[in-house]
Amino acid sequence: MRETIGILIICLGFAVGVYVGGWVCFIGGIIDVIEQIRAEHLNALSVALGIGKVVFAGFFGWVSGIPFIVLGNSLID
Repeated sequence: MRETIGILIICLGFAVGVYVGGWVCFIGGIIDVIEQIRAEHLNALSVALGIGKVVFAGFFGWVSGIPFIVLGNSLID
């Protein structure tokens, strides 16, 4: 039973990492930059934050997914 829960938590970790890194940061950062470019008044801080989200998307994905993966792995062992 512990192994099954561990595998489910590992799968949850991958899903959370892909969601945060891929959707929230990468796609969300691109959308932020595009919205600011199309806006009437350009806000440099929003553009910089959008670019920062895109640049660090992989890091944020790993940071959000690794705790679940480590917890699931500890349940399997």
